[in-house]
Amino acid sequence: MKRQKMITISRRNAIYLMSGVATTVLFSKYAIAKPNLALQKIKEISRNSVEEIDLFLDVPEIAENGNQVKVSFDIESPMTEDDFVKTVYLFADGNPAPNVAKFSFSTDMGACAATTRMRLSKTQNVYLLAEYNNGKFAMTKSKVKVTIGGCGG
Repeated sequence: MKRQKMITISRRNAIYLMSGVATTVLFSKYAIAKPNLALQKIKEISRNSVEEIDLFLDVPEIAENGNQVKVSFDIESPMTEDDFVKTVYLFADGNPAPNVAKFSFSTDMGACAATTRMRLSKTQNVYLLAEYNNGKFAMTKSKVKVTIGGCGG
């Protein structure tokens, strides 16, 4: 049996190592996403006056790759000066930064629809928040299951 030599660590290196471990433990909560962070942003923007209106949010039920998840929405609105969708927000509650996208619309566009791609870190809810010109807000959500290789398990 071969004997191994024990490595000695200087006092300075031991302090560096302990401070690194302590910093990691203390600040790890900031690196991990909180599921209620997206809902907090929605409450902050809408001031708790969200209605459940039927909005069309198209996201895949199962995403094979979380790096590029296609998302599209279509909101029925007359898009007239009296009634139009002013801003649309996309949030993902499992990402470290829940703000995914923000779209601005005007009456000149004629329709309120868009398509984009987003990155999802894990299985999570995707929220669509629409702000109308009269100050009302509407919201819908959909769950996207992110899998490795498209396996539903």
